[in-house]
Amino acid sequence: MSAIDINIHSKTYPAIDQVGVHLAIKNLQLSIKSGEFVCLVGPSGSGKTTLLNIIAKLDKDYEGEITVGRYNAQSKIGCIFQNPRLLPWRTVRENIELVLDTSQSLAIVDELLEVMQLTDSQQVYPERLSLGMSRRVSIIRAFAIEPEVLLMDEPFVSLDAPTARQVRELLLKLWHDRPHTVLFVTHDLREAITLADRLIFLSARPMSVVSEIVVTIPRAERHNESVVEVFRQRLLNDYPEIKQLL
Repeated sequence: MSAIDINIHSKTYPAIDQVGVHLAIKNLQLSIKSGEFVCLVGPSGSGKTTLLNIIAKLDKDYEGEITVGRYNAQSKIGCIFQNPRLLPWRTVRENIELVLDTSQSLAIVDELLEVMQLTDSQQVYPERLSLGMSRRVSIIRAFAIEPEVLLMDEPFVSLDAPTARQVRELLLKLWHDRPHTVLFVTHDLREAITLADRLIFLSARPMSVVSEIVVTIPRAERHNESVVEVFRQRLLNDYPEIKQLL
């Protein structure tokens, strides 16, 4: 597993009118511990996806530095996006196996399919999958490469509540069995409390850290919605500055 150290002095985009620049991130400093599950919470358009793209090295146009792992060695990074991004001409299993390198055993695919309850659907094409099933396939695909860091960008958005709950529980089982350092973006404070070791609240652009809060609910109790709601209300009362970020 890898720790993540983030020190972004600035990230800019050209302004819409092409005059000047738009400042997306300014003086953002974060440290994520190895094996920690951290949820990033902030308003829409604040730059959370941009931050994940920078960590994943998909966006290198910024000032600052990102260190993933010791001595900035190459660490495997898995990404899960809002859109599952499955290839429609490949089956569930083929979509997963596509990301494996030749040295990996295909047994890991069997294990992950079983955990995510998709063994019976492995030869199905994406057009026949529900959105919840497609999301589970994208989670398997990310775990299959055995990443040290997992970046998740609102992967359960638009799912109905029962399906989202089921997929969250399956995700936590996978994470418990195969620990990774996780950065998870969400707008849903209840979801963040259910999943995270620590919550990081981010401001609107230019994005910066507003608050960092440890989730003190034992994981065995987080299936209890009333316990999660009590914690949520206490956060909103004790940290009024986070209300405008939700």
